[in-house]
Amino acid sequence: MDYPGSNSRPHRRSVSDCVDVLGQSRSPAFPYFKDWNFEFGSNLRPKICIVSSTAAGLEQILPWIFFHKVIGVSTFFLFVEGKAASPVVSRVLESIPGVEVIYKTKELEEQQAKSRIWNETWLAKFFYKPCNHELFVKQTLNMEMAIVISRDAGMDWIIHLDTDELIHPSSAREYSVRQLLADLPEDVDMVVFPNYESCVERDDIIEPFTEVSMFKNFDHLPIEAYLGNYRRAIRGNPNYFLTYGNGKAAARVQDHLRPHGAHRWHNYMKAPKHS
Repeated sequence: MDYPGSNSRPHRRSVSDCVDVLGQSRSPAFPYFKDWNFEFGSNLRPKICIVSSTAAGLEQILPWIFFHKVIGVSTFFLFVEGKAASPVVSRVLESIPGVEVIYKTKELEEQQAKSRIWNETWLAKFFYKPCNHELFVKQTLNMEMAIVISRDAGMDWIIHLDTDELIHPSSAREYSVRQLLADLPEDVDMVVFPNYESCVERDDIIEPFTEVSMFKNFDHLPIEAYLGNYRRAIRGNPNYFLTYGNGKAAARVQDHLRPHGAHRWHNYMKAPKHS
């Protein structure tokens, strides 16, 4: 099924005049590492998708997709702008099995302008403001559309994640996010992953996914230790976590699911059960 923005690559070219980026074979092999195959259409359950709004280039997006495919994510809904929407980058992304590229088109903007999200009081303080406020609203609107797409695609779980973030299922068997979610009771609606924020120790970092090894995290500490050491740890900085400190969540795809900002999911008809 087509959705606004899903069939609208700005400049279409034939395969013959497209540069053979990263040695892709134009077969159902994942092009980041040639000949590594992933059964993205398999019957393995649960089926997990990630939704992301990105303007990044291939140097960031490809290893990000590859990592999450390895740990069990089968499908990616990428709402692209900027560099990510350029002809060369978008053509590579569209060639990857399990990746759906959605462009910022007039049709998409018109549909999102009619969203019930604009009537949500909890989001109202972010409307019509620049920078992070605008991004927060955009991500929420994209998450709302991704819920519809994920249901039609038969997905079981949906995760909102930026392309500079990685899921780290360290407690799961075989380091598998699929196994982690499969082991949950059926009545669990949402799983929250606490965030570890990277600490850049050098100014010449090129590939943060492989070069950064130190992280900030206090969610795993007992509350007494957290409160007892927080003031000393932040050294007067009210934004100890430079971006956010409330983690990201995976939600079970079900009736009445809705986004609750970029970090959480909710349900119009019930209070979700967390794990």
